[in-house]
Amino acid sequence: MTSAPPYLTRIRGRVLTALAGDPTGMAPYVRALAQGDDAGHFAENGPAWTVHAGMGTLVAGIRALLLQALHPGALAGVHDWSRYRDDPIGRLTGTVRWVITLTYGSTEQADAETARVGRFHRRVQGEYVAGDGSARTYTAEQTDLVRWVHLAFTDAFLRSHQAYGGPIPGGPDAYVADWATAGRLMRVTDPPLTDAALRAEIDGYLDRGELRRDERVDDVVRFLKKPPFTGMMGVAYRVLFAAAVATFPPRIRRMLGLRRSWLPVKTATRLILRVTERALGSGPRAQDMARLRLRRLGR
Repeated sequence: MTSAPPYLTRIRGRVLTALAGDPTGMAPYVRALAQGDDAGHFAENGPAWTVHAGMGTLVAGIRALLLQALHPGALAGVHDWSRYRDDPIGRLTGTVRWVITLTYGSTEQADAETARVGRFHRRVQGEYVAGDGSARTYTAEQTDLVRWVHLAFTDAFLRSHQAYGGPIPGGPDAYVADWATAGRLMRVTDPPLTDAALRAEIDGYLDRGELRRDERVDDVVRFLKKPPFTGMMGVAYRVLFAAAVATFPPRIRRMLGLRRSWLPVKTATRLILRVTERALGSGPRAQDMARLRLRRLGR
């Protein structure tokens, strides 16, 4: 097997350090995906496998954080409890671990990861000012907040894949229905099962005035515009940020105080994602570990 060119190895190491906290991408939880006694919650090469293996996820992560920030309750939890400003890479790798384990792990691994996140969430509580100006208390287990995070995540990954990825087995509705399993694992009641239902729910939050822009939102937007990435990583990130903004409808962009870039963002994004995909494909990935488990089980 021919080794990858040095520049691809460097790119792979930097991307995987940012995403998985390990330059090889083989953090212990990724290696563990080869273990387990069943196929997991999601079918091999199904909608969730396909979307979460796509390079559009690099755009989706940024988009999800921006959209989540518009709910004052969800943002209060991030502001009061998250270490995103002091350790943005650490927070990112924690989220990536949850997504990868649920998508590619056995049911036992996925349930254990959900429980790990739940133990942290039980400590998260505080107060916030709602979109209507009233003072409210929150916990990270609050049903409306967990629902909003699920909707924002699903919408971000679907729209980013539609813009910068390939076909989805079964189409957009299939992905929304597939990833609804993750929502149910996080105790979301009756998560949307179609693209139209997903859009309608997000529009409902807007129409009811439950989302708002304030100084905390502006602070998150400023930070996400210019996180502590340097060199080519910094340049690539700025393009991916612009790519995430471009996927929002005008109504959301206005609320975030953002505008579409006049630069050829789609072309630049596809170039960056193509190089990154080639780099990541030069070594094993999470889905490869999951396939080892499936082959061992005769699936």
